Amino acid sequence: MGQQPTNQRVEQEWETPSYDEIPVISQQHAAGMEVSTDDAVWKVAGMDHVLIYTKGRKSGNEHKVALPIWRDKNNHRVVVASYAGHEKSPSWYHNLADKTANPEIKVRSQDGLYWSDAEVLDGDDYTETWAGLTADRAWYNDYQAKTNRRIPLVRLPETRPADNS
Repeated sequence: MGQQPTNQRVEQEWETPSYDEIPVISQQHAAGMEVSTDDAVWKVAGMDHVLIYTKGRKSGNEHKVALPIWRDKNNHRVVVASYAGHEKSPSWYHNLADKTANPEIKVRSQDGLYWSDAEVLDGDDYTETWAGLTADRAWYNDYQAKTNRRIPLVRLPETRPADNS
């Protein structure tokens, strides 16, 4: 594995969107990510992003969501199910965490498409990753302070390549 990037620090210079705005913004962002590899689409607000595809645990329909990533000590992509501190975790997280519906998920990065056996972090792994993440992106501590749930962290290791269809 590669070494963790050292340039992941981002200062929040934007107003956090409302809970209603977040899905709309993500949907618009996802549409752009599917048709472009331009940095303007993939590196938003100083952060690299991925597009994850999950199958609905109830509907069976494909869902996609654009998410910022942070790289852990082994250079794996990590996404945060913060939903800006909402009392409930986002739908994409519930779908992804359901291993029956989603034994693996498809992930589009700026470099291409891959399958991932997504890992919901726990224990010391969670604690260490959260500390590194919030040292670089302090606003996640603000989101955590808004909710009683522990904000999930999900590692997205590259399990195998996926075709570009």
